[in-house]
Amino acid sequence: MIFANKQRYIIALLLVMLSGCASFNPEPLVDGPHPSQRESGESGGMLAEAAILSDEQARKVFGVDLADVGLQATWLRVENRTDHEHWLLVSAFDANYFAPDEAAALFHPVLSNEDDVRVTEHFRDLSIPLKAPPNEITEGYILAPRKEGGRYASFEFFGAHEETVKFGFALPLPNGEFDYEQLNVHRLLDGEHPAEVDLDELVKILQTEVPCCSKNAEGSRDGDPLNLAFVGEPHTVMSALSRAGWSFTHKIDSNTIWRMVAATLSGEAYPVAPISPLYFSERPQDIAMQRARATIVQRNHLRLWLLPVFHKGQHTWVGQVSRDIGIKATTLSPTLTTHVIDPNVDEAREHLLQTLLIAGAVERFGFVEGGTLSTPENPSVNLTNDPYYSDGMRLFIEFAPDFNVAPKNVEFIDWHKVDSPMNKVRHHHP
Repeated sequence: MIFANKQRYIIALLLVMLSGCASFNPEPLVDGPHPSQRESGESGGMLAEAAILSDEQARKVFGVDLADVGLQATWLRVENRTDHEHWLLVSAFDANYFAPDEAAALFHPVLSNEDDVRVTEHFRDLSIPLKAPPNEITEGYILAPRKEGGRYASFEFFGAHEETVKFGFALPLPNGEFDYEQLNVHRLLDGEHPAEVDLDELVKILQTEVPCCSKNAEGSRDGDPLNLAFVGEPHTVMSALSRAGWSFTHKIDSNTIWRMVAATLSGEAYPVAPISPLYFSERPQDIAMQRARATIVQRNHLRLWLLPVFHKGQHTWVGQVSRDIGIKATTLSPTLTTHVIDPNVDEAREHLLQTLLIAGAVERFGFVEGGTLSTPENPSVNLTNDPYYSDGMRLFIEFAPDFNVAPKNVEFIDWHKVDSPMNKVRHHHP
């Protein structure tokens, strides 16, 4: 993987050199990134705001095209309200980050000698200071390898009193190419405020009103099983999944279809590849995310649909998760290809839970009946006739708002040992 990254940088550098002389014309980004791009938080007497610049924004700020050399700029503003300094641990954000001079040197082959000096000084000036002095504000940029769609950003500060202050943000990069950008909760709910339900009522909905499986567009055939139920606001859900290593996905259009076909033929990775639509409540998934491997043939992916009810004042979701272990051509998918799923779909469900537990994103969880029981000897099949088997349970998760719950402190709701969901048994899931 390290060798592959080096190859990409060498190729990018050669492309820059072959493109001829570049110009260096930086423009200030007045007041920093737009507020809609920013995520913010407060912890340990410190405030932090962060955003990923678009390629166009970065080109203006840095005066050169960072995307040409595979780099991306993340803006960070820190207000240290404590009485002692804190040091930014940049490697917690990305261990492969680029130092200012290192990044500037990538452009020296195509700049004049005078601009070589100017671009280096400019990159130094833009770099975030590593020291956050007491009762002061520091602001600047971190340069790291480019990631499509955004990233989960972890910022850690080590204090003079040996304490560590941590921030974690899911930083999407809005550009119109990702399916989460199409999510409009108000439109999906027809402008109505969802009814509030308690846990008993929510479980009853999951057991009796939500069908076993997703559907095709006509609603005439069963697809992959609906084996997830979440409680959390859209931003919380996406942040939790992003923190746990799940990435955003491209929406389906002609460009992404051809890119997926090309990746299939070459066996290359496409970590934000689109996910074909399945249907619940007569609509395709509202959000899709995935954990990709080094080849497009294999990945874990999930789909989520908003439910028209609130629990504890938060939105509720039903979803589907499965593990892809192969790929095949088909006319049944708008991408002209489809993944072959691991028939043991419960394993993919357990893997999802583990990633979220490790990320500290789970407040409590349990398993709710509502799916269809099937076995390896007598499996169910999805829309592309792939067999699968399951215990028919749905993983129910309430997300922790601060993503700071150790697995030992997560509450497990054992609905099989109690008469009512409100009579909870607290213990650790094996």
